[in-house]
Amino acid sequence: MVPHVRGAFTISMMVFALMIAGTSNLPSSITADRENGLLSKLISMPISPRKDFIGRILALVTFSALAAILVIAVGFAVGSRYTGTAIETLQAVGFFLLIICASTGIGLIIGTFVKRLQGAVMTGVSVTVITASISGLFAPYSVLPPALQQFSRVYPISSASYSAMYSLLGENVVGYNPLTTSQIGMTIALSIFLLILGTILYSRYSWRME
Repeated sequence: MVPHVRGAFTISMMVFALMIAGTSNLPSSITADRENGLLSKLISMPISPRKDFIGRILALVTFSALAAILVIAVGFAVGSRYTGTAIETLQAVGFFLLIICASTGIGLIIGTFVKRLQGAVMTGVSVTVITASISGLFAPYSVLPPALQQFSRVYPISSASYSAMYSLLGENVVGYNPLTTSQIGMTIALSIFLLILGTILYSRYSWRME
């Protein structure tokens, strides 16, 4: 049981790293480019915001993957173990991708409306820490108050995290079964919605307001 608990903690740390990358590092790169004038130069060139967005997302996914691999490697080194099959592992990877989508959307929204680098970093970190705390990322689902349990099911990052954990470790570790049709559908829909919303706001306002 102890190796599985360590596995659950490793997953939580990996999700936290993905959240930081999307909600803090991404908006900080946007605001840094805004402050040093690079974003204004890009806007003046025949470059669509879509290309800029794709470039930022590819960089984010690359560094997020490296961070995830590092966290998993450290987890295995300290004794983390998982019970998921190959198919269940692929399912978990899909949920991690949803976490990246949701975090990216939130980061784009922050980077669009918070204009200063320090403000973007602090806002991103605050959003990450607060939502991770109240959604049960670092606490068992069973100890959360009913209201926060409901929030953890709705918030796409925590829902995807629990789903990945369930796929790799089972219900005994998670405390409930998040792999229901309704919860999976809601998690996918909200993750994609946040990504699309962030992309639209960034394209319309960050590029137009410079």
